[in-house]
Amino acid sequence: MPTAPTLREWLRERPFALGLSSGFFGFFAHTGVMTVLEEEGLLPARLAGSSAGALVAGAWAAGVSATDLRDELLALKREHFWDPGFGLGLLRGELFRQKLGALLPAQTFDECRAPVAISVYDVLQARTRVLTAGRLVHAICASCAVPLLFQPAWVDGRPLLDGGILDRPGITGIPEGDRLFYHHLADRSPWRRKGSPSLEIPRRANMTSLVVGGLPRVGPFRLEQGAAAFDAARKAAREALDRPIAEGVVRAGGHAA
Repeated sequence: MPTAPTLREWLRERPFALGLSSGFFGFFAHTGVMTVLEEEGLLPARLAGSSAGALVAGAWAAGVSATDLRDELLALKREHFWDPGFGLGLLRGELFRQKLGALLPAQTFDECRAPVAISVYDVLQARTRVLTAGRLVHAICASCAVPLLFQPAWVDGRPLLDGGILDRPGITGIPEGDRLFYHHLADRSPWRRKGSPSLEIPRRANMTSLVVGGLPRVGPFRLEQGAAAFDAARKAAREALDRPIAEGVVRAGGHAA
């Protein structure tokens, strides 16, 4: 019986896409994983994501290195994005758009160094849409528009919200059967009920999932936990590289579930 490959061996074998799930302020953990991939030269051929995953996937595709994104996130303060205003959500999102726009070297999908697909929720059609063209910052902001926290983002005349509403894994933009490495944020966001099907690890042919458990919970009033979440995810990802893949999954970190 052949020995199961380690995650490192699987990633080195052939080009792969990277999928990053949604998760409340999960961009610290995603960036921790991304730094390990960069350090090891295990770079994705294309990317996809929802919400926090859209931010990290989009920023990296736009040319922001994982270490630069880490530095940006660790310097993040609530006043950098906290802009309450009248509307269908607490925050207008304009400060977030301005900050993200200043960070991204590539402003459109076409300018990115790797193809990226951003999942968003179309409010009027009540379905997931995948954005792959146009202004990248607008797509990322829409995918990060957590209901009630942010007002809907308008793209091409349509109100859009958090891509994780219906596509928590953030991988709708990756065709079925493509070789896919998926980082699954295992911890439940505050508004999701226990046992929600969206919390389950998705199953696909040709996909390997990394599940990091026990991460510190981060939020707009717990930004100081971001560094700990980054460090924990980075450490877990490095450990996971040399672990064998079991039924398409590698688990690392505390209490991975």
